Amino acid sequence: MAELGLADWLARLERLHPAEIDMGLDRVAEVATRLQVLDPAPLVFTVTGTNGKGSTCAALDSLLRHAGRRSGCYSSPHLIAYNERVSIDGQPVSDADLCAAFAAIDQARGDISLTYFEFGTLAALWLFKRAGLDAVVLEVGLGGRLDAVNVIDAHVAVVTSIGLDHSDYLGDSRDSVGYEKAGILRHGRPLVCSETDLPPRFLEQVRLLDVSTLQRGRDYGWTDGSDGHWRLFGLDAAQTRRDISVAPVRLPRDNLSSAVQAFWAAGLDMPDEQIAAALVAAFVPGRLDRRSLQWGGRARELLLDVGHNPQAAGFLAAHLAAAPARQHAVFGLLADKDLDGILQPLRGQFGSWAVAPLPTPRSRDAQSLAAQLDEAGERTRIFTTIGEAIAWQLDHSAADEKIVVFGSFFCVAEAILWLNKQSGGDR
Repeated sequence: MAELGLADWLARLERLHPAEIDMGLDRVAEVATRLQVLDPAPLVFTVTGTNGKGSTCAALDSLLRHAGRRSGCYSSPHLIAYNERVSIDGQPVSDADLCAAFAAIDQARGDISLTYFEFGTLAALWLFKRAGLDAVVLEVGLGGRLDAVNVIDAHVAVVTSIGLDHSDYLGDSRDSVGYEKAGILRHGRPLVCSETDLPPRFLEQVRLLDVSTLQRGRDYGWTDGSDGHWRLFGLDAAQTRRDISVAPVRLPRDNLSSAVQAFWAAGLDMPDEQIAAALVAAFVPGRLDRRSLQWGGRARELLLDVGHNPQAAGFLAAHLAAAPARQHAVFGLLADKDLDGILQPLRGQFGSWAVAPLPTPRSRDAQSLAAQLDEAGERTRIFTTIGEAIAWQLDHSAADEKIVVFGSFFCVAEAILWLNKQSGGDR
């Protein structure tokens, strides 16, 4: 085969398997065994959850690097470039490295068919193993039990939240979702759990596997402080209660406190000041992501958030309510998402909504979005692109009013591309 560039490889991976999602571990485990990547590093964290996975992974990766460990982080999906999915020492891997990984997997798989996500997961594991890292953080793509990431036996499992999403694959109850997410647990190894309302089948797996559980609100968590600071508490590597003051951060505190507790559960530690610095430095593009630009000669602020299910919408609503200001929405959503559940906590939060289709066949059409918003009593306008929607909201709002762009990774990605085109300059 002629040498392929990254875009060529990604296009090829999309065509190789008959289904986009094909849950199960047999195929990917066999290829991982052939590649000898089932032990990608001496320390492995696996993170699952309905919401909060990306933030928790980013915080764990930041903690590891601040502790002087060489670390790798695998997450999905990406916003702009595929390379965002695989980072080593805090930097996305190169096109050339990804192509080398894909070529190695293609050779090793023989006649085994792999999905796009399975290829990507194996590529991350291959690159991590080749780099000789101290630790890796793996984000589950879908569920847990049958996700490709689960071929790896994690030393510490992290569950961020359990809510309804992807019901076609995970079931239509929190109990069934919880069972799928419990699939990342390993016998006798610690679980750090941010979810405080654990369903019965999840708890049954914890009991059967004799898993020691550290749960938010009971063993660790955070409290408000003053001047924007907050206090994080938990049980450190020596099982001693720790209480750390942290400056204002960009990611949800529930997820940051879970990352610290997982760091401690792995037997790692460092001075309080370094832990606090690692949390302040942690950042995920598109998650409570504040951006600014000059528009019409005025400084304007946008908030980007990839929340695309009811639980994420509730978190966004609480975040907006904590700092009340007049704000306007730019919104795009995939067709398989629970629009009613997303709208419920956000009703009345925005002066107006600007909706647009997304650049994917999976997009919900803007007309149906607008119709449902109108029925809920919201003021809505339809646009052909997310960029046009943002521009209209900026043109028809006051300088001190915020524009909130949310609803999908595709929506936020379009917003970032549009902002990049503005280059920080005037319209």
